[in-house]
Amino acid sequence: MISTRRLLLSVLLLACGFAAGLVITGRLRATNDVVAQTAAPPAVAPPVPGVTASLPDFTRVAERTVPAVVNISSAQVVQRPNSPFANDPFFQFFYGDNADIFGQRRSVERSLGSGVIVSADGLVLTNNHVVAGESGRLSLRQLPAVSVALADKREVQATIVGVDPTTDLALLKIDAGNLPTIPWGDSSRLKVAEWVLAIGNPFQLNQTVTLGIVSALGRANVGISDYEDFIQTDAAINPGNSGGALVNTRGELIGINTAIFSRSGGYQGIGFAVPSNLARRVVNDLTQYGEVRRGSIGYVEIAPLSTLAAQQLSIPDARGVLVQAMRRDASAYRAGLRPGDVVVAFNGTAIADGGQLLRLIQDARIGSTALVAVIREGMRIELKIPISSSN
Repeated sequence: MISTRRLLLSVLLLACGFAAGLVITGRLRATNDVVAQTAAPPAVAPPVPGVTASLPDFTRVAERTVPAVVNISSAQVVQRPNSPFANDPFFQFFYGDNADIFGQRRSVERSLGSGVIVSADGLVLTNNHVVAGESGRLSLRQLPAVSVALADKREVQATIVGVDPTTDLALLKIDAGNLPTIPWGDSSRLKVAEWVLAIGNPFQLNQTVTLGIVSALGRANVGISDYEDFIQTDAAINPGNSGGALVNTRGELIGINTAIFSRSGGYQGIGFAVPSNLARRVVNDLTQYGEVRRGSIGYVEIAPLSTLAAQQLSIPDARGVLVQAMRRDASAYRAGLRPGDVVVAFNGTAIADGGQLLRLIQDARIGSTALVAVIREGMRIELKIPISSSN
């Protein structure tokens, strides 16, 4: 009887000890889990160099640059066909493009835009189409009347120093001094995604500042002008911004706002600006010569190089441009260039498209000799072509 009681007591004590062990073990595990959760916080991605949580302050940049952006208005008398059939192909077939049996009517064409003061003595840079209107061409008989509205509310008449339809730029001069200016920046140092400010007068809303980034560089073949090497930006640019300033975070002029890509006529996040390095060269030429001097190799027609044409002409990587036709009095023809040749390099620069080749030719120094590499019948040939003036 006594042994039985001892046996039951032993079993009971053993069971209590086992239960206590389970409780202690469970608490230890729970404690370890809590410690583990506390000691191991969620992983945080490392910060990207140069990126901050908030936007930089552009107020001082705006204070320095906005006063140098002006409002430009232009008015000129134009003659338009008075015929109701002026655009009728059937009528033009019989009477020709220039025939107008109904006479012509005179009307006043007005245009509005922006401009940038680039010298304290009154030089103002803007777009050619702001001055010349939709046609883009000035009448030598009667130049347009151009007025400039300054940031201090003064309105003064401007004279036209020169225009360059090829880059869609124009240089004006106003009789004023000690004007605020924007220092030139180096557009070749721009990088994609860099902050920029667009300053202008959209819809006649004076001194408007919009913020964006550089979306792309070296945009060409967009059908805006003959010489295309645009900065693309998503800073809001609208009608009236043409000729305004594109500035960087240092308050330097790095572009002249020129055009927008839009299906509605308003802002859609794609704007184009002429790079400051190109604009500065145009200003220098217009100031010194009244025109922009560009290089030329004579009349040469070029076409894109298709994959099929590249195979037929033994061009392995399908790079370059195809010479379609040319005039025999062209300096390029006299130097040995022929239709059917594929131009693959110009002064050591590989050619990717026709627009690039045209820019390189125009930028070449007049009087120099360009080394042009072509592929002819599968063989690479080096030609020395003299650069003459295109004017």
